[in-house]
Amino acid sequence: MSSSRRIVLRTLTAAASALALAAVTGCGGGAEASSDQAKELRYQGSVGQVTLPELAADLGYLGDVELDWIGNVTGGPADIQATATGQSDFGGAFNGAIVKLAVANAPITAVVSYYGSDAQTFQGYYVLDDSPVRGPRDLIGRKVGMNTLGAHAEAVLKTWLARGGLTPAEIRQVELVALPPVSTEQSLRQKQIDVAVLGGVIRDKAVASGGIRTIFTDYELLGVFSGGTYVFRDDFIRKNPDTVRAFVAGVAKAIEWARNQPRETVVARMESIIAKRGRNEDTSLVRYWKSSGVAGTGGVISDQEFGTWIDWLAAEGELKGDKPKPGDIYTNQFNPFATDGGAA
Repeated sequence: MSSSRRIVLRTLTAAASALALAAVTGCGGGAEASSDQAKELRYQGSVGQVTLPELAADLGYLGDVELDWIGNVTGGPADIQATATGQSDFGGAFNGAIVKLAVANAPITAVVSYYGSDAQTFQGYYVLDDSPVRGPRDLIGRKVGMNTLGAHAEAVLKTWLARGGLTPAEIRQVELVALPPVSTEQSLRQKQIDVAVLGGVIRDKAVASGGIRTIFTDYELLGVFSGGTYVFRDDFIRKNPDTVRAFVAGVAKAIEWARNQPRETVVARMESIIAKRGRNEDTSLVRYWKSSGVAGTGGVISDQEFGTWIDWLAAEGELKGDKPKPGDIYTNQFNPFATDGGAA
């Protein structure tokens, strides 16, 4: 596709998103949960960053539903595990991690996308400028640091290695190291690891500091895609459908608000949120924010965003029995931006 056609398509998409956002938000700040349903949602946040539900709450898009921060989490699998066990009411993770939890009979359903990769926001695999690592085969016997194992960064890395011609036995020789996102850059610069997986504002801050280079990104490998979704327990959804609808609608509107505002406006709002919540955090990370990376309008989920990772997990031998169908794991029924208004 030519660059001019891409620009036209991006312009049309942005215009459609803006019209949809205006239609959804025109009747008030947010949807209301009925009086006999939960009005408070327990969740885990992220240090120095603002999640989409937090942004939605600050914008007034959650209606009468409030958020109850119970602590911070560094990885998606731990976040959705807390939701599955009832420690939190919702959590978010890489779609492949959600598939693994779902096939282990965890009673959860994905309801809205919240992060992804595009030309502005992506996960990159970085080495020091003087590193000999340049291609897939150079990673054999080396250490790769990432925020959590068994999730987005690992799946993308192994996909890249396999496409680069490495055998399963060779791929197993690449050592994966779990590190908190805020520590990964430092570990790379101190040569404790050979490759650092960096995403979002943490990546942009590291790149701005210099001395590192990209070997590949998930956007280069897979194109534009939504990579993770928020999930609720099935019993919570059955008991509190209006609350879930208010949450999904609020997050969806926040995605489109951020997509259609000047970057400086979004950053200023995030800095304000961090200052108001009083958790003694540094606001420098959000100054590098560029986009949520979410592909679908309002975080609407597509079959492909689960199907890609179902196929990958099956090929890795991590799924036993029949492969699940994407529609068994997610629903768009609560999302006002879903054109079919349907279940999946």
